[in-house]
Amino acid sequence: MCDYSLDLVASRPAKVGDELVTTKFKNSITRGFAAIGEPNVAVCLLPGTEVAFEKEVKYERTFSLFPNMKPGKKVAQFRQINMGKPSVHRDALEFPDGETVLLTRLCEGQHATVLQLPASPRPVNAADGQKRDSLVR
Repeated sequence: MCDYSLDLVASRPAKVGDELVTTKFKNSITRGFAAIGEPNVAVCLLPGTEVAFEKEVKYERTFSLFPNMKPGKKVAQFRQINMGKPSVHRDALEFPDGETVLLTRLCEGQHATVLQLPASPRPVNAADGQKRDSLVR
């Protein structure tokens, strides 16, 4: 999903292997991911998508003139937070230690690669379901 503030920005879903860059989009109040070579298209991640950054992640702290760096943190999973609050940023990255940082706080120009998309439930067709039911009885 893409943050509420990217409603007026062209977007597409992420794919495994996408080369991304953190960017601030025109006509938006937030930052997010764009594919390399597609600076005006937001790449939307599903919760559970794993990304690896080229370098240690840098983000802006709430009340600081200097960006904070995540020492040693280059891998994260996309999460959505603040879901019950309208008009609040919800796209975030969760690091292996459990710390969560909103995407809109990431410093611009950081490169990342989509490693893995979340598993989606496999549809069960009627024949497989009937065969399984007959084995259980």
